[in-house]
Amino acid sequence: MSEPDSPVSYQRAEPARPRLSNWHHLAYASYWFATNFHWGALLFLVIPDDIERISPLNRAEVLGWVTGLGSLAALLVPLISGALSDRCSHPWGRRRPFIAVGVLINLLALAAMGAIVEQSLPRVTTLILYTIVFLFVQTGNNIASGAYMGVIPDMVPITERGKASGFMALLSQLGTISGIVICGAVLDGQPNYLKYATVLGVLLFVSIITLVFVKETPIPKQTVSFNWRAYLKSLWIDPKKYPDFAWVWITRFLVMMGFYAIMPFIKYYLVDVIKVPRDEVNKVAPVLIFVILLVAAISGVLGGTLSDKIGRKKVVYLANSLIAVISLGFVMATSVPQALIVGAIFGFGYGAYISVDYALGTDVLPNQEEAGKDMAVWHIAMTLPQSFMGPIAGYLIALPGATKLPPSKAFPDGNIMYTQGGYVMVFVMCSICFALGAVLLRNVKGVR
Repeated sequence: MSEPDSPVSYQRAEPARPRLSNWHHLAYASYWFATNFHWGALLFLVIPDDIERISPLNRAEVLGWVTGLGSLAALLVPLISGALSDRCSHPWGRRRPFIAVGVLINLLALAAMGAIVEQSLPRVTTLILYTIVFLFVQTGNNIASGAYMGVIPDMVPITERGKASGFMALLSQLGTISGIVICGAVLDGQPNYLKYATVLGVLLFVSIITLVFVKETPIPKQTVSFNWRAYLKSLWIDPKKYPDFAWVWITRFLVMMGFYAIMPFIKYYLVDVIKVPRDEVNKVAPVLIFVILLVAAISGVLGGTLSDKIGRKKVVYLANSLIAVISLGFVMATSVPQALIVGAIFGFGYGAYISVDYALGTDVLPNQEEAGKDMAVWHIAMTLPQSFMGPIAGYLIALPGATKLPPSKAFPDGNIMYTQGGYVMVFVMCSICFALGAVLLRNVKGVR
C-alpha cells in the first residue's frame, strides 16, 4: 500500500525563535542524564542484586513483580504532573517547580530504599516495604519527568527537534552508561549503601544544574480553576481525529514491550545463559551494557540529526528491523565476546530508534499548548509495558524450570539457575514486538 500524495502537515505556526546553540541543547537534556544514571544503576544492577539477596529462590518472578508494581506510578503520575505543569504560573516557570518537588521525593525515597535492605527483617516484610518505597521512588521521579517532558516542545523550534531529540538520547545513554559502570564495575564489592549514596549524589547535583540553567518564561496566572473532569476526559486522544499520534503511540508501545521484557533480567541472563560466574557478573554486566549504550549514544545523535534531513520514518524502519533480527542473537550467543558483538549491533539500532522516537512524538502532538499533558499520554506508551512485561517475562523465564544450587556463604539458603528455554521465549517475543513497531509505523501519514 503506497503513502498518500498529500499527507497532513504537523508544521504548526509558532513564535519566531533564534537557533539554539549546542550549549542550550545540552542544558535542555541535562536532567535526562541524571534520571538515566539513576535508572541505569537501579534497574540493571542494584535492584536485581537486592531482589536476589531478599528472595534468591524465585528471583526472576519476584523481580518482575517488583518492577511491574513500581511502574504503576510511572504510568499514572506523569498524567497529573504534566497537566498541572502546563497551567503552572510559578515565577520559576511551568516545569521547574515540579522538577524540584519530584527530585526531593525521589531522593528521600531512595535513601529509605537503601536502608530497608540493610535491616535484619523477615524476608516477606522486607520485600513488602521495599516494594512500597520503590513506588515512592517512581512517584517522585515521574513528577519531575512528567513535567520535564514539556521542556523541548516549550523551548525548541520544530526545525531543531530532531537535533534536540538526539541530544536527549545522547545524555540519556551516557547517564545510563555512567550509572551502570560506576555502580557496577567501579563499586563492585563495596557496601550497598555506597551505591545508593552515589545515585543520590548524581541525581541531586545534575538536577540543580537543570534548575539553574533551564530558563523558563513564566506564564500569566490562571484565572480559571482546573477542571479535573474535563482533564480526565481530555486524556482520551481520539485515534480517528489524530491517527498519526495514535500510530506513533502504538509503535512505541510495541518497542517498549520488547525492551522492558528483558531489560531488568540482563544480569540474570548472563548468569543463566552465558554462564558467567556470580562473583564476576557485576563486572561483566556493566561491560555488556556499556557496549550497547555507547554504540546507542553514537547512533542516537546521528539518527536524530539524519531524521531532520531524510525523514523520521526511514530511520525507524531500518532501526527496528535491525533490532528485531539481532534480538534473536542473544540466545544464540555462548560466550561473553559473542554477547558483546550482538549487544553492539543491538545498540546501534536501538540508539537510532530512541532518538527519532522522541522527535516523532513531538511532531504529532495534538495540541502544542498542552504539550505536558499530551507528552504524558505519549509517555504511557513507555510506562504501561513496564507494568506487565516484567511479570510476564519473569514467568516465562521460570516456566521451563530451574536447577537448585547448594547453599553458599552469599546465599545460605541456596540459589537457582534458570534454563535457556525461558530466555528463548522472551527474546522471540521481543523480536516480534520490535518488528511490529517497524511495520505499523507506515500508517503514520503526516510525518516523513
